[in-house]
Amino acid sequence: MPTKPLRVLGIDPALRVTGYGAIERVGERIALIEAGIVAPNVDRPLEERLRELHAGIVDVIAQTRPDAIVIEELYSTYKNPTTAILMGHARGVMCLAGAQARLPVFTLGHSYVKRALIGSGSARKEQVNAMVTRLLRLRVAPKPNDVSDALAIALAYLNSSELPAVLRVPPVPRRRRGFIG
Repeated sequence: MPTKPLRVLGIDPALRVTGYGAIERVGERIALIEAGIVAPNVDRPLEERLRELHAGIVDVIAQTRPDAIVIEELYSTYKNPTTAILMGHARGVMCLAGAQARLPVFTLGHSYVKRALIGSGSARKEQVNAMVTRLLRLRVAPKPNDVSDALAIALAYLNSSELPAVLRVPPVPRRRRGFIG
């Protein structure tokens, strides 16, 4: 009996350059569907950049038609709380786009992704990029690193134990009208 294809969209969120990568697994074969970046205009106000990010990811979702979205978990040290807050905005926009498309959205930490692909949570970006290139049998390494990071997130998810949860889509809540008294 043939295995149903499973398509995953990995996202490496950022306000300047958000990397994405859609891959599909059929049985033991994994293939690249599409990968690239969404880069809002950095000279625009925050709310405009978030709108551009949202529109870009909505378009990527429509083009790639994933079964699930996997976003890199927020990581920032206490030395950089402003960075963490800004990254939270970008991740929120990605989560919103996934929810609007009624897709399950998962998160993976960057050290988990590195361990899953390289065997070490402290692997360098070059090592991750080389492994992504090898696993997807690409002729050329993905550039920029945001793209290979997004593909690494998708690859790590396809190999995770959470995979069966991909097929469960939460129901749409009904709206209530009027006052609750």
